[in-house]
Amino acid sequence: MFQRLSNSWALVKASWRVLLADKELMIFPVVAFFASVLVMITFAVPTVLAGVLDTAVANGKLSIFSYIVAFLFYAVMYFVTIFSNTALVGAAMIRLEGGDPTVSDGFRIAFGKIGTIFGYAVIAATVGTILRMISERSGTIGRLVVSLIGFVWNIATFLVVPVLVVEKVGPIDAVKRSASLLKETWGEQIAGNLSVGLVFGIISFLVVLAGVPLIIVAVASGSVALIVTAVAVVVLLLVAISLVSSTLSGIYTAAVYRFATTGDTGGYFEADMVKDAFKLK
Repeated sequence: MFQRLSNSWALVKASWRVLLADKELMIFPVVAFFASVLVMITFAVPTVLAGVLDTAVANGKLSIFSYIVAFLFYAVMYFVTIFSNTALVGAAMIRLEGGDPTVSDGFRIAFGKIGTIFGYAVIAATVGTILRMISERSGTIGRLVVSLIGFVWNIATFLVVPVLVVEKVGPIDAVKRSASLLKETWGEQIAGNLSVGLVFGIISFLVVLAGVPLIIVAVASGSVALIVTAVAVVVLLLVAISLVSSTLSGIYTAAVYRFATTGDTGGYFEADMVKDAFKLK
């Protein structure tokens, strides 16, 4: 565990060096964040007004209409996320290749792949909806199986976004290509080893750990202004951590793809570090 944490921290530092070279890369996760909030509001308000949630709670299960709404929500959210990630990874690839990317470069790449991005968003939404349906109709063993399938799907599609950026393939072929690159580079049975999310998950936990007492003290003071301030500080810190984590994860994905296709990491990452991105199960 400690070795994995140490390796992940080294990965974060390497990704951070790329971010320092191109601070504008942070813009893409910020755009994704605000777009996601807008999507959530767009779906939440009509859903509540239509009483879909009330019906689901009363019946103890989701209706077909609820699953349709869930699918549409997944599709739009995936589209927003994948579009922004494509822009981020596209710009990061330019940096790893020795160029100096701009925000417009990233968005130009994403808009150039918008049809493929939409297709992959639909595929991802379909998989997500099906797994959710199976999970809600299964017992404990069934949920464990669904979790395993979801894990395998996440591993297999790890390189889909950089594949979409660099190669002229459709969404289905992008999934196949991603799985193929991972298999060719790391073997048939692999599992995630290094993770930017691991480091930032710990950081987020520490922020919450420090924030809860702060909020409790604010509540005890009886000051509404102090309570609002304490909650706002904790929430903003968590959002900032999430945005930085998303940016560094996109940079890391670009480096892994570059290593898988060329054997080179672009100078910011050590080859052994990226080689250890996955391990044999």
